[in-house]
Amino acid sequence: MKNEVVLQKVATIRQTMPQTGTRKLCEHLRPVLPQLDIKIGRDALFTLLRNKGLLIRKTKRFHITTDSKHFYYTSPNRIKEVEITHAEQVFVNDITYIKTDECHAYLAIVTDAYSKKIMGWSLEDNMKVTMVKEALTMAHKNTVHKHDTIIHHSDRGLQYCCPDYTEFANQKGFVMSTTQKYDPYENAIAERINGILKYEFGLRKTLPSVEVAKKMMKQAVEIYNNKRLHWSLDLQTPEQAHQHYNHLKYKSYATTLS
Repeated sequence: MKNEVVLQKVATIRQTMPQTGTRKLCEHLRPVLPQLDIKIGRDALFTLLRNKGLLIRKTKRFHITTDSKHFYYTSPNRIKEVEITHAEQVFVNDITYIKTDECHAYLAIVTDAYSKKIMGWSLEDNMKVTMVKEALTMAHKNTVHKHDTIIHHSDRGLQYCCPDYTEFANQKGFVMSTTQKYDPYENAIAERINGILKYEFGLRKTLPSVEVAKKMMKQAVEIYNNKRLHWSLDLQTPEQAHQHYNHLKYKSYATTLS
């Protein structure tokens, strides 16, 4: 009977975060189960979920969205040796592919490298510069610590390197930084967030339309920022880590990626 109660609680958590794994489930259940006089450790929960066929399987799929074959100037990688110590020090930017029955769609995301909070996003049926401008505008509007400058890190994609965008970003106080070769590890935080949104929040599926995709993305960002626990954040949510500003102590960016 107690196992059934635990499974019901797991199902409730996974209604909003379907890909929540065993260790994070333990953290979500920790304050709840003692009130029900239930004790279950991580290994016991793992065994219970395995016997019920409820363990999460990891899958990987990639779709290239970076067009780096252009002649625009690219800035150096300014975060390669930088120690990220507080929120709104570095924003990482990326574009990922979204499938819909209507057309090919693309999602631009701006993430705070320290707190992993999604600061801004835009989803459209094209990869025009206006899309990444909209995402950056939202991110800038959502800042709370109000620094004069923030490092803007991205890959060498055409949208991020063209003068129209770089001048737009500079005017908002961003200092441009780009990867120096096509290597996902140079923009690993952005790649990781893309994967979370797709595989944990259903955005890897073929969706009915761009409008449906936008609604799903809005809901996913709300849940991700405010409910999803991160091991790299000492099991805080991105919003909690962002508000703490510099509470966490990170190693250098390069060490974190390794």
